[in-house]
Amino acid sequence: MTASSPPVAMVTGPTSGIGQAYALRLAALGYDLVLVARDEDRLAALAHETQVRFGARAEVLPADLARPHERDRVVARLSEGVEFLVNNAGFGMTGEFWTLEPDALHNQLEVNVSAVVELTRAALPTMVHAAKGTVVNVASTAGLIPGRGSTYSASKSYVVSFSEGLAGALAGTGVRVQALCPGFVRTEFHRRAGIDMASLPRPLWLSVDEVVAGSLRDLERDRVISVPGMQYKAIVAVAGLIPRSLAARLNRGLFNARGRT
Repeated sequence: MTASSPPVAMVTGPTSGIGQAYALRLAALGYDLVLVARDEDRLAALAHETQVRFGARAEVLPADLARPHERDRVVARLSEGVEFLVNNAGFGMTGEFWTLEPDALHNQLEVNVSAVVELTRAALPTMVHAAKGTVVNVASTAGLIPGRGSTYSASKSYVVSFSEGLAGALAGTGVRVQALCPGFVRTEFHRRAGIDMASLPRPLWLSVDEVVAGSLRDLERDRVISVPGMQYKAIVAVAGLIPRSLAARLNRGLFNARGRT
């Protein structure tokens, strides 16, 4: 990257939802993009949209982040340098933990945890050297409040703790790290996971634009944990004031942990 070239951002899982909204917003802010997901056709369509709407160049990098050898290609690209990394790819599953195939559980942790760690590790050296860079790790309020689901919530708890620790280690380097912890967002996530959300009250839904705007505001304020939406800020604050066991029971009752992994 030359001094006059646009900054580059990599977004994983950008073909829908939060990842797509983040990619579009970064393109609007003047970033060129590296787009990483399994669906090459949808990646190409998004790359075309960012070019037409914002004049951004977008590199399409098809990869299944559950597969280590495919992650290696993404790691290699990150080692060349980016200024902004959004680790958005992740998924939940329907069904009880004890009924799901071990391979499915393993793949979930490969995407939700291993990919986040490996891609962040690959991006940081050039960011630290440049004394400038941003890593946004998309977690969830499920990682802040116990009791909803099992491996998904655990994976997001890891991402939160990882991001907090890393932010401390990077203090003074010019590199920012954020754990983005949205609540329920209108995306394809729940449909893909097979989770019925018809009973969720309307006020608890967030739009992807609200989530991305909240994340960017909190980056400017150097907030490591970003919880978009006043309703979720209130829920997380209350959960932090009561015993953990009670918070878990309330979370299970409010959002129903059965049938989610």
